[in-house]
Parts: sequence; C-alpha cells; structure tokens
Amino acid sequence: MKVMFIGDIVGNTGRKAVKLLLPSLKQKYNPHIIIANAENAAGGRGVTAAIIKEFADLGIHGFTMGNHTWDNKDIFEWIDDEKRLVRPANFPPGTPGRGYASIKVNGKELVIINLQGRTFLPAIDCPFRKADEIIESLGKKRKAVLVDFHAEATSEKIAMGWHLDGRASLVVGTHTHVQTNDDTILPQGTAYLTDVGMVGSKEGVLGMEREAVLRKFKTQLPVRFVVDEGKWQFHAVVVDIDEATGQAVKMEKVRVREDDWIMS
Repeated sequence: MKVMFIGDIVGNTGRKAVKLLLPSLKQKYNPHIIIANAENAAGGRGVTAAIIKEFADLGIHGFTMGNHTWDNKDIFEWIDDEKRLVRPANFPPGTPGRGYASIKVNGKELVIINLQGRTFLPAIDCPFRKADEIIESLGKKRKAVLVDFHAEATSEKIAMGWHLDGRASLVVGTHTHVQTNDDTILPQGTAYLTDVGMVGSKEGVLGMEREAVLRKFKTQLPVRFVVDEGKWQFHAVVVDIDEATGQAVKMEKVRVREDDWIMS
C-alpha cells in the first residue's frame, strides 16, 4: 500500500497549491490513501467544514490537526460528525472529536493517529502513553498505522519515532513547517521524518507575511499575523507499506516549488 502524507497546509496559498499540484502528484506517485495536516488551512489557524469538503473533493482521504484545532470556533458544531478528521488524541478526556480513525479506501485500510507534543507547547496529557494506549487497543489486525506527531522540539519527535519503531508504519512530525532531511526507515520497519514541511508561501515566514513576523521579533509588540500570498511551496512524503507486516519498505520526500512546477 502506498500512502502520501501532506504537510501543514497554510491558508489560501496552501489550498491553491494543493488544488494545482495534487492531480499531477497523484498521477506520478499513485498513492492508495492521501492524508494531510489541515490545522492551518483556514487563514493560517484552524479549519472549516467547507475546507475539509474542498480537500476531500480533491482526493484527500483523511485529516490531522494540532494546537490550532479550536481556532475556528464552529468546529465544535461538526467535529464529532467528521469521521475523516482527527485531533490530538492526548487532549484531555471529554474533548470533542476523536484522536484516531480508520481510513478505508478501495479495500486498503490505514489507521491515522494524531498526537501533540508538550515541549514548548501547552501542557496536555502524555503523548507517549496515549500512543501506547491507542496502538494496544488496535490489536494485531490493524497493520498499517500512521502517526502525525504535532510537536515543536525535534528531540521529542525523534524520541517518538524510536518509541513507536515496529509498532507504527509511519511517524511524521508536523507543526514547525520546515521539511527536515532525516527521512529514514528505523530498524523495526517504521518510516520516520522529523518534519514533513508545509504547503504554503515560500516568500513568508512559515507561511505568514514576513514583515509582520519581523516586526514581532524586532519590537516584541503584539502583531497580527496574516497568511502570505506569495509563491507557494509543497511538501509531502510518500511511503510504501507492506500490508502483511505493516512495515515501511520505501520512503520518499516530496518537495515542489511554484517556479519549478511552472517550468516543468
């Protein structure tokens, strides 16, 4: 089974890039299941039901979130009914939505789990213990498992990769928006990447207008961040999974910039 995971989609610029590029990427890689992190898809903060439908119509099958899950308040009205979307599973008990889901497409099944780190992020329940709890509950019948670890610290992400080696097919980091170059398949068969990167403007700072970010750093005054509308970049990862064992057998990063795409 071939799985594509798309990094944090940031605002209108990111949504535009997905719409333009995804058809050709589907043709090139022929993934069976496509998952994307959507927590920044609505103006850089949160997601809406309409955007989830827009992505689903483009062929994305499942969605993960992160620390901006609740930024669009109407999510409380629909998150319990949206079975394709998962929010961090280590939010406290009683939080709306679900932390993991089974995505089934044309006879292929992938369990997606969303976790949030605690280093430099709000204190929530332990992601390591929550990962253990979920994976144990899945049993041996669920072979293919993708974990999106939405975390700030690279050390925490790397630790999660080793913690889940042999128990998850793919552990990918999101949140920091910069694709790392440490893609690897760990000894027990788990594909790992510290951060997938983002889909959004390459001319801003992590997808936001750079002048506002510079003002914040230089003055330390409150600043309103707005999604940058400059040329886009697209980051993702594609992993081949042995359905009999759940182990990853091949991993490939995807990195496309608007200028390169136009010339191709």
